[in-house]
Amino acid sequence: MKICGRDILLKGRLIRTARIDGEKYEFPEDPEVMLEGLRKSGMRIDLFTFLQRVQDTKPKYTYPMEWDNLAVLPITTFDHWWNEQIRSYPRNRARQAEKRGVVLREVPLNDDLLQGICSIYNEVPVRQGRPFPHYGMTLEKARGYAGTFADRSIWIGAYLKETLIGFVKLVTDEQRTLACLVHILSMAAHKDKAPTNALIARSVQACADRGISHLVYENFTYGKKEGDSLSHFKEVNGFQRVDVPRYYVPLTPMGWASYRLGFHHRLIDRIPESIAGRLRSWRKSFLERKFPVETKA
Repeated sequence: MKICGRDILLKGRLIRTARIDGEKYEFPEDPEVMLEGLRKSGMRIDLFTFLQRVQDTKPKYTYPMEWDNLAVLPITTFDHWWNEQIRSYPRNRARQAEKRGVVLREVPLNDDLLQGICSIYNEVPVRQGRPFPHYGMTLEKARGYAGTFADRSIWIGAYLKETLIGFVKLVTDEQRTLACLVHILSMAAHKDKAPTNALIARSVQACADRGISHLVYENFTYGKKEGDSLSHFKEVNGFQRVDVPRYYVPLTPMGWASYRLGFHHRLIDRIPESIAGRLRSWRKSFLERKFPVETKA
């Protein structure tokens, strides 16, 4: 459904929580107007949650709030990022991609790109020690999944000759001051060519060329999970943890009760990290045994 011109996602059965689609780059201009629209929508909505802009981290509203975090790269120029904001390792990896024949270019969203994206999605069923949710992607599903915010999207492909071996989708906010890395993925078979590092570098260049001052790479950490290889990858590429206000606005008595009892968080986020870490290690070991070839790729 749309409220105030924004697409709203509604999740949950017992506790129905609404949030703005693309909430890391879509923000309510006037939360009170949006809340009134949600109340009049005819749908049962228990909680509405939204983030504050990363450029303004001091809480602005009096709604119930908790701190969330994002991985944020402030951008001035590409040369400043290349020489001052990153370590030698990602620079060497990006150079390695070029030396091994990887070519980066901005591309339109068309069937050729979508077919290449499907090939990457369907390469392996396991990534980063867990089942890959997009494995088995069809062209039609990819078209719907990739086609959101088309007027504000920047697509960059990493090519080896004419084969797409990696891609990134950037989506900007309406003011074109912030961009978010919505999708970034490369073929496991070409990991030695460092296409992902090259894609990050090309993304920074694309933002610098457009005067975009902040690049967001999803969350820096998730729940109580401690730093992992992905967090380390973000850090060495210049991304910093920025804590931002996340508001939770109860709209029903069920919403108030769920917020006060902490039921607005996922069950897995309430498991102590000492236990959750062991569960992740067990899952990774199980998947490595089940898919040995794919996991080693």
